[in-house]
Amino acid sequence: MKILISGDAMIPGAGFKKACDELMVKDKNIVVNDWESDPVNLQNRRLPIEKQGPTAEPVLSVFQNADKDTEMLLILFAPVSAATMDAMPNLRLVGAARAGQENVDVAAATERGIVVHNIMGRNAHAVSDFAIGLLFAEARNIARSHHSLKQEVWQKKFANSEFTPEITGKTLGLVGFGYIGKLVAQKLAGFNLKILVYDPYVSEETLRESNAIKVSKEELFKQSDFVSIHARLTEDTKGLIGKAELSLMKPTALLINTARAGLIDEDALFDALKNRRIGGAALDVHSSEPLQKGSKWLELDNVTLTSHIAGTTAEALTNSPYLLVRDINKLLTGGSPQFVLNPKVLEHPKAKAWLASLNK
Repeated sequence: MKILISGDAMIPGAGFKKACDELMVKDKNIVVNDWESDPVNLQNRRLPIEKQGPTAEPVLSVFQNADKDTEMLLILFAPVSAATMDAMPNLRLVGAARAGQENVDVAAATERGIVVHNIMGRNAHAVSDFAIGLLFAEARNIARSHHSLKQEVWQKKFANSEFTPEITGKTLGLVGFGYIGKLVAQKLAGFNLKILVYDPYVSEETLRESNAIKVSKEELFKQSDFVSIHARLTEDTKGLIGKAELSLMKPTALLINTARAGLIDEDALFDALKNRRIGGAALDVHSSEPLQKGSKWLELDNVTLTSHIAGTTAEALTNSPYLLVRDINKLLTGGSPQFVLNPKVLEHPKAKAWLASLNK
């Protein structure tokens, strides 16, 4: 089988190739490259793709010039458009070692009989840890105090000094209750929090397992002392949190976002923070990354800002190709993979014929 690997600065192609030692196919012919090996350039190229999809860039030369008999393509952030798929007419599987799917045209893949795999929850522990860290940092002024000391200022008074909260016994609202939201609830279980969840798709059984209560979006924002965002960004969820939701929050409440910037109306959030309508916020994701010099967010003393690093741990990156390959193996050996993004494609004649040929 001819396999093309396109790694990048976060997961180099060599990491994918090593994981492919576990791939259950005969006679593997693997070509490895890194489409963007510079971390800064990768960040600058990723953001337009996240916003606009895989057509944000023209077909990569490595894909345009790939062997026409390539059957499997393994990537992290490289863009895979319909035109990319057409450049490899025998392509039957695209595997992305990430939870997001913005860089792959899944609909085009389905039309062409191409299976698309991703890995949900690959960095769930990393992001849930970070969300909790941001909650504590913003509530207890950890980052601000550190910054003051680095400036040789012994600061004791901060924007939230009149209501600096303890975490124990408060109400935590989770917008989205997938892998990451559930882990946040589990990891904070010892703080005796009341857990409220807004997620139209969560089951009652899942809520019971986490001792959480399903509420409307409005009730979550009214009641919560801390709101942490863990929803996916889609056309339906863009701007999910705006002026109306922020106006419902307690004046002492904190908002934490480690998901996607587009879930929140940033102008409305900035206005709420500047005018002290809410207690504070902690943001790892931003509509413009990196933050521009003189960004308005730098004016505020009631927000903690980090540079989109919530999901970046050594384990989350190095383990991802192995998780991907192991799930692909389930498909190739007639099992039930967890993370096929387009399961209907398995009834496509081309996909069925390809899988049948592998099991002869």
